[in-house]
Amino acid sequence: MTDLLARHHDAFGKGAPLFYDDPVEVVSGNGVWIDAADGRRYLDLYNNVPCVGHANPRVAAAVAEQVATLNVHSRYLHEGVLAYVERLLGLHHDGIESMIVACTGTEANDVAISTARIATGKTGVIGTDGTYHGNSPIVGSMTRLPAGEARGGFRSIPTPQRFRPPAPGMSDAELLDHHLAALAATIEAMEVEGEGVAALLLCSILANEGLPEPPEGWFEQATAMVRAAGGLIIADEVQSGFGRSGRWWGYETSGFVPDIVTMGKPMGNGVPVAAVAASRDLIERFRERSRYFNTFAASPLQAAAGMAVIDEIVDRGLVEQVAEVGSSMRGSLRELAAEHPAMGDVRGHGLFLGIDWVEPGTTEPDVDGAARVVEAMKAHGMLMGKAGQFGNVLKIRPPIVFEHEHADLMIEAFTEAVVEAGG
Repeated sequence: MTDLLARHHDAFGKGAPLFYDDPVEVVSGNGVWIDAADGRRYLDLYNNVPCVGHANPRVAAAVAEQVATLNVHSRYLHEGVLAYVERLLGLHHDGIESMIVACTGTEANDVAISTARIATGKTGVIGTDGTYHGNSPIVGSMTRLPAGEARGGFRSIPTPQRFRPPAPGMSDAELLDHHLAALAATIEAMEVEGEGVAALLLCSILANEGLPEPPEGWFEQATAMVRAAGGLIIADEVQSGFGRSGRWWGYETSGFVPDIVTMGKPMGNGVPVAAVAASRDLIERFRERSRYFNTFAASPLQAAAGMAVIDEIVDRGLVEQVAEVGSSMRGSLRELAAEHPAMGDVRGHGLFLGIDWVEPGTTEPDVDGAARVVEAMKAHGMLMGKAGQFGNVLKIRPPIVFEHEHADLMIEAFTEAVVEAGG
């Protein structure tokens, strides 16, 4: 391992991110399991890229067959590509009619922002102060932008959440008014500066913010305010889509209707696929103004992988399974939290859960404590991560083929890990 780590530093440059104090050398996977070079098998509680499972046989067969038949760029007609895009569009609400296919979520969000700016003639884009939508120079400007500040045409609003209200004892109605007032002030500032509001860009379940629970009605009223100001609503479904939340799309779970949807990570179960979808009018207006083209996007290979993923989700009833297993696991974790004050808040949707690890008796984030839990779970053969606005939220986001038996194993290990980590 020491030699392999040294080679990694040489090849990628020291500082390239790796998980865990002692990184895992992975060699194979199957379903929700990952096998390491040292012979250990780990339950994967983290990876949503292989959403229908590591080494999924249907996806592997579809990819192999397509590679052995044909794979080219998008400037040809191809029945498989069209059938896939039409099927994917049909899974969204009626206003989502056309699509631009890409390779990464970053790319998709860049295109979505450009689409909104072209359509509205405005430049301002609003996100939360705990957001992440990619790492390009454009969309990366939104990352961790402090509330009320501006950067490169972007402005941020405070992350709406019940667990850490701006003042103790605020009612839900007061909290809602507070956050809507912050949004209104941001919209006004953009108007005064001459930017105007082109879009509100949100992960549909606020995943990178740590899955906070906003006050009731926030999504619906916030999106209505932005539309009233002439802006469009972009739902980032890169993490929350494809059944992750217990519905096909996170925007269905959160209760709002987007104008533009971006998708990514799980679409190809490891084959790079991403997309931007909107009304035909919005997509065609973007195409009129942009020479966007990606050699590897909208390819027969992407379509084969993507169609196999949809087939797996539908044929195996995975959206319903996610809702059921996730609800049960969330309930078990909340019961455990009643006994361990460091588990400040257990929240999330479907098979995307977060545990806000805190200094006991407070809402103060305990980043080091969260890291200890992650390492303790690894010692128990469970791979998970930590994220959130403060880096203290334990992140549970397994492949969606995760079943009750796997949840039971996770709860058993986590019960011990909490004690070992001092929770």
